[in-house]
Amino acid sequence: MVDTESKRWWALGLIALAQFMVIMDTSIIGVALPEMQQDLGFSPGGLSWVFNAYVIALGGLLLLGGRLSDLFGARRLFTLGWVVTLGGSVVAALAGTAWVELLGRVLQGAGAALIAPSALTLLMVLFGSRPRELAKALALYGAAAPAGGTAGVFLGGVITEWLSWPWIFWLYVPISLVAILATGRVMPAVPGKRGSVDVLGAATVTAGLAVTVFAVVRAPQVGWGAFETLGPLAGGLLLLALFVVVQRVRRVPLVRLGIFRTPDLGGANLAQFLLGAAWIPMWYFLNLYLQQVLGYGAFASGAALLPMTVLIVVLMVAVAPKLIAKLGVKTMVVGGLWALAVGLVWLSFARPTGSFVVDVLPASLVAALGQALAFIPSLGTAISSAKPEEGGLAAGIVNTAYQVGSALGLAAMTAVGLSFGAGRHGDPVVLTGGFSAAFLGAAGIALVGGFFAMATLRLHTHTP
Repeated sequence: MVDTESKRWWALGLIALAQFMVIMDTSIIGVALPEMQQDLGFSPGGLSWVFNAYVIALGGLLLLGGRLSDLFGARRLFTLGWVVTLGGSVVAALAGTAWVELLGRVLQGAGAALIAPSALTLLMVLFGSRPRELAKALALYGAAAPAGGTAGVFLGGVITEWLSWPWIFWLYVPISLVAILATGRVMPAVPGKRGSVDVLGAATVTAGLAVTVFAVVRAPQVGWGAFETLGPLAGGLLLLALFVVVQRVRRVPLVRLGIFRTPDLGGANLAQFLLGAAWIPMWYFLNLYLQQVLGYGAFASGAALLPMTVLIVVLMVAVAPKLIAKLGVKTMVVGGLWALAVGLVWLSFARPTGSFVVDVLPASLVAALGQALAFIPSLGTAISSAKPEEGGLAAGIVNTAYQVGSALGLAAMTAVGLSFGAGRHGDPVVLTGGFSAAFLGAAGIALVGGFFAMATLRLHTHTP
């Protein structure tokens, strides 16, 4: 028998695994895309939807996942999320055509949208009453994200080279089965609360977020001024406006709009949104610089990202909780976002004839320092500011903020990079100029994020 104290830490390990897998699913497919295009008949433009289908489903359904977690219990939704992920992985692995592959990716994204908010709710249930342990738990949870991103590059390269691309998705089957079996043994039973699902609200916010993200991630391909971009973008924003109206008039809304008047909650979510919008483009374009300019293979590129990942894990687990207690949330978030901006500006000076030690390593470590300092305090504040009974909703909101910010930031910086030559293969000078422009754009996002955090977070805010 596992004693109650040990069970809590085993549960935290499972929660960290969930975060690891959700993020890994966005990076593990990158190396396999050329083979998938050949086998499944994707067009060059359609191939990016293997990534986009997952991100859109995840971002669009997170709020609904948070609400369902509150209504039906976080443990039930956590389990259901793994079941949906398992089914989506099987569909993606067995796909013989492009549309079946995209269906599998949508199901994987939907499963992640159920897992992510319920995982954070369970974390708060397990550690919320113990501030010191909560800081450590949030640090481990936060460190699982960059670890998952780097592991995805490694595993994607190894699996594609030595096996075949379907094994990328078969990998999720045993992991999902273990998670499903372990959840009932180590996770606390969190009772749901009486209430109904705001179907109209869920439909409008899910469709609004999905269509808006769809428009932005497609814009670099069809043009920002094209009707194919402006039409869906206008439609998505209209649906989101309708969602706000629905939430105002509903007696039991999907999202109680008053939650955003909670001190620090709105500022912490905005920080998470802008942090994702700056960090994910940096990780994406740094990987491209390593491969397309410096000539690294997929495995070597993943190894080059390891120092950054190790630093983030160490800082989040061992350093950030102590600094939060000493400096407070506001100082940490503002300082972290500005440190990220400094690292991104430094990366923009990378040379076409550069080297890893000079052009990548020091700048990437500064950027990693910023990410590690800002992520944990803003995440913890976004969750702990809400009422306990709205923990799932708060977790859904902050996950949505980070994931949608990541998708929109990557799409916008992709457009910036392409306009300066990031898509011109074979010309390292032009490629580097495009990547540098994307780094500078992401630095601007982080810089603005620091100013917003300074204006919206309280000086003496509580620590998570």
